[in-house]
Amino acid sequence: MKLYVFNPDTDMALADNQENYLPAAPIRRMAEDLALLPSWYAQPGSLVLAPSAYNTDFLQQMRQLFSLPVQLVVEQELPNYADVQVMPWGWNPALRRRMLKGGILERRLPSMAELEAFRRYSSRTQTSFFYLIFKNMQLEHTCGCNFVIDEEHMQLLVEGKLKELEGGYLLKAGWSGSGKGLRWCRQGMSKATEDWCRKELEQHGYFMAEPICDKVEDFAMEFYSDGQGKVPFTGYSRFMTDSKGAYKGNVLASDEEVERWIQHYVPLQVVIRIRETVQQGLELLYGNCYTGPLGVDMMICRQKEGHPYAIHPFVEINLRMTMGIVSHRLYADFVAPGKEGIFSIDSFPNNEALQERHKLDSRDYPLVVENGRIVSGYCPLVPITPRSRYRAYVKIGE
Repeated sequence: MKLYVFNPDTDMALADNQENYLPAAPIRRMAEDLALLPSWYAQPGSLVLAPSAYNTDFLQQMRQLFSLPVQLVVEQELPNYADVQVMPWGWNPALRRRMLKGGILERRLPSMAELEAFRRYSSRTQTSFFYLIFKNMQLEHTCGCNFVIDEEHMQLLVEGKLKELEGGYLLKAGWSGSGKGLRWCRQGMSKATEDWCRKELEQHGYFMAEPICDKVEDFAMEFYSDGQGKVPFTGYSRFMTDSKGAYKGNVLASDEEVERWIQHYVPLQVVIRIRETVQQGLELLYGNCYTGPLGVDMMICRQKEGHPYAIHPFVEINLRMTMGIVSHRLYADFVAPGKEGIFSIDSFPNNEALQERHKLDSRDYPLVVENGRIVSGYCPLVPITPRSRYRAYVKIGE
């Protein structure tokens, strides 16, 4: 039996790397509001850690429309399921401690040594491996580069002597997610950013730097590592971000439709070549040391020279569950054939604003479900409670 846990703080917890890590209040709110989300992608017969009576009531309502064969459990019940296989959004020392304290058997959890290795595998430095691969291939319709900035290279960055970063650059912490841990430097480095750099060097020994690309669209390629050397491709993810790089939602569409969309910018054979090259690289890096889902974020960018558009194929590697994989499962299992729409995560300044938006969407986009699949309309995926500030939902167009 498997126990699914939604812990959206996992990237920041890896950065902190402490067993007693406590996420910021908004992230704790998000984890509680969206705790039921794994119910939509968990394997049938699994458990979902969703400690709220609202979740139980909501799941019962959704079961009148959809097949959701999961069982909800609260933390106090974990000793009754001590021998389960834990399936978190992502692993980190704080989650291990939480599960161990909750009653899960230690042999069912990764060791601290394994988590330390996993933390190295999850570092943004891994994207440099793919930069070298694509640089050596000189594949047309691809772009992007990055640098690992350590103490030795910090002064070159401050003095503007890294030629590839002329015209503005983006700095990234070694571990972070959804727009966190980023510093945009469009006109050189400010004193505040230099202080940030020094702090990253002191705490982690490095950070990443890359030129700011003229992004047109975001998408990702999703994979699954079997731990036995194989990392097969599982699908595409076309997603949206805000101006700071924070995730906003996914387009719900078939892989074939995503490929047709990409071909507006680059030839399909280029996409396939990129996919095959990334898969081979992932098998070298993770094939025998990681079991689980992972996603590689990419961008379609405008080019000043050569072809008008190119793909940046190594923006991020997410060694965990991803919203792209969730959206892929939602489309495959709960959307009527031939229909398209969006899957989104929204945050609101207060519960009243969320309640009002939920009420309007329910009225303006009435839900139509046939044979367990959404034909049209707005469908919340988690309950909207008197405390909620976050929601996850699907909206399918006519």
